[in-house]
Amino acid sequence: MREFGQKATILLLKAVSYLPFWLLYIVSDIFYAIAYHLAGYRKKVVFNNLRNSFPEKDEKEIKRIAKAYYHHFCDITLEGIKMHQIPHDGIDSHIKFIGADKVNKEGKGAILAACHYNNWEWNCALASSLKHELIIVYNKMRGNKPMDEFLYNMRTKYGVRAVSMGEAAREGLMLSRGERPKVMWLAADQSAHRDSQYWTTFLNQETCFFSGPQKIASKTNCPVFFHYVHKVKRGQYIGVFFEMNPEPKKSGKDDVLLDYVNVLECIIQQKPEYWLWSHRRWKHKRNEEQNLTPRKENSELIKTITDTIEELNKLKDIEELKHNS
Repeated sequence: MREFGQKATILLLKAVSYLPFWLLYIVSDIFYAIAYHLAGYRKKVVFNNLRNSFPEKDEKEIKRIAKAYYHHFCDITLEGIKMHQIPHDGIDSHIKFIGADKVNKEGKGAILAACHYNNWEWNCALASSLKHELIIVYNKMRGNKPMDEFLYNMRTKYGVRAVSMGEAAREGLMLSRGERPKVMWLAADQSAHRDSQYWTTFLNQETCFFSGPQKIASKTNCPVFFHYVHKVKRGQYIGVFFEMNPEPKKSGKDDVLLDYVNVLECIIQQKPEYWLWSHRRWKHKRNEEQNLTPRKENSELIKTITDTIEELNKLKDIEELKHNS
């Protein structure tokens, strides 16, 4: 019965993927009402995360962000399902990428430090903008093979190679080897293991981070880019690349991680409702043996990002990119 239920769910999701976008967003509005007002899906987690991250905001503003988050979360969930049906030549009208030439000109492997901000699933369409082989690192779904296969097929349909987190370290060391260099896309903002040695302050809280991006960058000296996804409007996004660290071996041992934290925090503060607040990000607490790495400022990089976001906020449609270029 369990297997039957899992397969039935996949059939339903495939059927939903064929809904036109206008109808998809009507369904999203209904799901919002259910998730926020009726079921209260992870409401306590969301509100606690927001209150702890923004102690300066009053309860009215916290509630506004939470409601906007639930609207957005329902949108990107259904947009992710819609990816099953969108063909390769159709995704371009929903997400465009600017600055990929910065990655291509390197001629060697690179690391894309990304995050769960806006529609991260549609980043799979990035493969056609790169000269490299694009590798995305993802968490396998355990105990639900049909769903894992469904998600895997969606994520690889545009030419991406998906690897599990357990394979990430080995793949990372091979980024510049072989005839074609590789780019590894890592969403490093999830909650790391409680034994993580990378702890710093983030959104007013002591926070642990995955060591993978730092270790891979330090060992391979591959340039590190931050991959930011900007929301123009429902169903339209822009992916932007910011170079964080061109030569990690010449930097401090924690610089890649600390630059990532600085950029991530800056972006979340711009539009907090677009980050994944329903995730139990702060479920672990630092013990006495784990050092708290002090933050470092990178004002030049932050200014570049904030200026770019300010310009992107002026766009009403992603087609305006053609007119402005």
